[in-house]
Amino acid sequence: MSGRPSRVCDRCGQPLSRYNPSTVCAPCSRAEAIPVVPERAWRDEEVHRALATWDFATVLRLVRRRAGLSQKAIQKLTGLTQSFISDVERGLKQINGRETIIDVLTGLGLPPDLRPLLLAPFAQAESQRLAQDIDPALPWTTARMVASLEAAAGGAMTGPNRRSVIAALSGAGLTQYILQAAIAPPEAIAATRDGITISDSLLTSLQSTTDALRQADASHGSGNLARAATAHLKVLLRLLKEGKYDEATGRRLAAVTADTAIQTGWYHFDSGAHTAAYNLLLGALRAAHASGDSRLRAGALSFLAIHSYSVGNPRDAITAARTARQIIADQDAPALHAMLLTRQARGHARLREDHQARTALEEARILCTRGRGEDDPHWLYWLNPGEIMGQTGSCLLDLGRPGQAAEAFADARDALGPNETRTRAQFLSRAATAQMRAGDADAGAATGHEVLTLAAGVRSARLDDNLAAMLSEARRYSSATPAQELLERGQAVMKERAAS
Repeated sequence: MSGRPSRVCDRCGQPLSRYNPSTVCAPCSRAEAIPVVPERAWRDEEVHRALATWDFATVLRLVRRRAGLSQKAIQKLTGLTQSFISDVERGLKQINGRETIIDVLTGLGLPPDLRPLLLAPFAQAESQRLAQDIDPALPWTTARMVASLEAAAGGAMTGPNRRSVIAALSGAGLTQYILQAAIAPPEAIAATRDGITISDSLLTSLQSTTDALRQADASHGSGNLARAATAHLKVLLRLLKEGKYDEATGRRLAAVTADTAIQTGWYHFDSGAHTAAYNLLLGALRAAHASGDSRLRAGALSFLAIHSYSVGNPRDAITAARTARQIIADQDAPALHAMLLTRQARGHARLREDHQARTALEEARILCTRGRGEDDPHWLYWLNPGEIMGQTGSCLLDLGRPGQAAEAFADARDALGPNETRTRAQFLSRAATAQMRAGDADAGAATGHEVLTLAAGVRSARLDDNLAAMLSEARRYSSATPAQELLERGQAVMKERAAS
């Protein structure tokens, strides 16, 4: 006997299989699971600029966040893996290839009226001019310094090949920049235009903004500082181009610009945007050179050293740190020398050069005990015994000595100040890894819980990487209750951080 089925789908009214316990049929269930990007997510000036410059990493990040979607949801829409999406948003990978670009934009629901933005012409002549302006082999003039930083900050090129041009220039190698920073004479920097007069009070105010951002980073990590710092840097570049100042004021303006560019590069690096950080730090090195302040040149080289050993070029890190020490050889700056020696040691440790790493660390420790010298810069506020011991622990971990690393990290914990939240979280996450790697799972789990509590107030891609390494180590002891509890809490924390 035929008749109406006893159960139908609540959505479409089609008969439900007797094996389906749900009130919704399989096609409707799948349709419900597909996320949607609302059109409002595309109605943003930053998104439009990113489209016009083919900056698809920014497009992906902004649209996802404005749509309130997770990376897992974007995976469903675009077919990209979640790990690839994460790497793109952090600047570690790029979306390349016509088919991939089309698939991503189609999956994200690019509105038809925004498609013409993708047809912005390739400004080939402008790109070639910029390539000449920021070629490190050419004389380091003020104009080329400004052009380099404008390109790095995204303010000079509007064509879709801005990133590829800068990346190609970066391929010239760090050595060429290091050589120029060490031997090139500073160029004249005075400007006599009819623009705003650059006063001492204005420069003091601009420097205070840079210092305030630096203090925020020390407490809470890079977070959203990269965008604010980039905007501040663009103001300084405009003053360099359009301001009215004499030689002495111009060099001071270049110094503030160099300090700001170094910090901006650092915030991008700490956020995981390594390519952007590298280009900003190269521009910062030019600005430091223009300022005539050898300590700022050393500072830029020190951050380039961090970048180098972090991305797999530890030999470049050693070269940058050593050159920086030569540049400041005439300065009474024991703290600055000590900081550079820790950068050098990290490079040696990554290369498993045990003796060289330990020698550099011991020299850094001795210099640190001398206290600050007359020429040590104000921006080097973080160098203290706790920092030296933390860097020692990191080197020992890289050298395959987890037990000794755990002891060094314990010493660092005792020496660090209570307000150094970001630094404590970084070092303690490595300490937990070292303890578990040395076989002390209970101590590692206890330290790990402390780290997870600290991490709540710190936004940093580098910390995320350290947390991931810590949890990976904990999985070796997953049968033990302390490690299980750490993994459960850690996975929840990492999921929350990825969604933010």
